[in-house]
Amino acid sequence: MQNADKIDSIFFDMDGTLWDGVESYAKGFNDFFEAGNINRRLTANDLYAFMGLEEEQYLEVTLSELPFSERKETYQQIINYQYKRIQSDGGILYIGVVEGLKRLAEKYKIFIVSNCPEFTIQYFMEWAGIRDSITDTMAHGMNFKSKYENIKLLIEKYNLQNPVYVGDTDSDRKQSELVPIPFVYVDYGFGKVDKYVLRFSSFKQLTDYFIENN
Repeated sequence: MQNADKIDSIFFDMDGTLWDGVESYAKGFNDFFEAGNINRRLTANDLYAFMGLEEEQYLEVTLSELPFSERKETYQQIINYQYKRIQSDGGILYIGVVEGLKRLAEKYKIFIVSNCPEFTIQYFMEWAGIRDSITDTMAHGMNFKSKYENIKLLIEKYNLQNPVYVGDTDSDRKQSELVPIPFVYVDYGFGKVDKYVLRFSSFKQLTDYFIENN
């Protein structure tokens, strides 16, 4: 990145970038199955490959046994169990995220954009204690728009000039290109990406770079 394109804001993906909450998501599914006496169980490993998908695609693989017309209603019940699990169990917060976001927020507007249910980001922020560092958020479950469309909405809302998007999957990269804004890859997450503007192996490394070099 050139100094002429000095960035003014950083968008973050959530799952695989700021934390790993997949165990709580899996437990939410299982709480629903148990409550309904459904003989089915999911593990975190069952869900990792599908993280980052938009809702309809996600439900095609996680609730494939249900007719399309029933999936959304069933998933809403599962989501409520997941919210409770995030509140009680949380997840794995990546090292340096809380301190890093606090430092970055002194210099940039900070956003979280994720293909998650409507209130997952809010419960995550509350659990992680990072709400004060975040300017705004958008979740796919709020309006069922694609990630790049939600990034565009926030760019327009805050009149951002030079944002970047930080994520961990090739899907994140593709969404960044559709905006279009530069994509920053964190390789400690869920995916493998070969094309990016910058690459970091820890959140501290990312934080130090954006504090010192922009």
